Amino acid sequence: MTTFETGVHAFLQYCRTEKGLSANTLQSYRRDLARLGKALGGMTLSAVDVAALRGQMDGMRRAGLAHRSIARHVTTWRGLFEFLVENGEISANPTELLVAPKIGAALPKYLNRERTEALLQSPLVCHRNSPKTGDGASRPLGARDAAMIQLLYATGVRVSELIQLRTGDFDGGAQTVRVVGKGNKQRIVPLGREALAAVETYVATDRVKLLKGRSSPFLFVTARGTKMTRQGFWKLLRQHGRAAGLYENVNPHALRHTFATHLLEGGADLRSVQTMLGHADIGTTQVYTHVMQSRMRRTVDEHHPRARRAQGARAGGTTPPLKGRV
Repeated sequence: MTTFETGVHAFLQYCRTEKGLSANTLQSYRRDLARLGKALGGMTLSAVDVAALRGQMDGMRRAGLAHRSIARHVTTWRGLFEFLVENGEISANPTELLVAPKIGAALPKYLNRERTEALLQSPLVCHRNSPKTGDGASRPLGARDAAMIQLLYATGVRVSELIQLRTGDFDGGAQTVRVVGKGNKQRIVPLGREALAAVETYVATDRVKLLKGRSSPFLFVTARGTKMTRQGFWKLLRQHGRAAGLYENVNPHALRHTFATHLLEGGADLRSVQTMLGHADIGTTQVYTHVMQSRMRRTVDEHHPRARRAQGARAGGTTPPLKGRV
């Protein structure tokens, strides 16, 4: 009889080799299923029923987990048990009658143009003023950080895609970069002049200084010559965000959202944005239209004369009589 651990191992292997899921997604699945396995306490796969899973959901609620986190766990469980049924390991799927918590679609957070510009300038300013880096703007760390942030904003790539980039992925003549996304799917994303110049400056001189004679296939490296990690980039981005006066938690995904929102504000079509972001479903990209609608609503409320009067009425003010209006 297949144990829970054996079933999970086979499922994760399937997700890696057949579905081509990323290492980060696999790690998330592994954590969710390890938590479930611990809660089930050695229960065999055939003995797992909807009552046991509901009990686990109740336990997560009592532990204070957000609805979004619980819903993610349920999605992982469904994937596991669907796989086990299809492979004949169990006869029934206990997640079929399981109802995940309903979660609202959270609007993506993004930076306005002024804050984006402040963040883009931060690496050079920080390293210029740092006693550890001396002359600052010419220092390799400042050039590397500037290139990474410029590239993230210019292309909207995920942080996992950013740190996997290689020098050969850039085509300076065509002003494009080749990005390997989820499921090893490749896409070509155009680059603006500023981002391309930042990358070329970093590659020409500063990357060599960081490597100090060592070799690396990856574009962005640390002072030790190793590949930049997700955690390392999150940390440096937060530092530059604080230095730019952005005291909210600036993260790589906020720049991805900023890229998409600014493109749509500038008149880009949704299909082009979908392609550049690497979304398989345009429905995922459509969340940015809600951002645009919300922004337009605020613009009307703040600047249209009739909208301002309506706001005054809602706030308890009086509306002037219609007599005499043109």
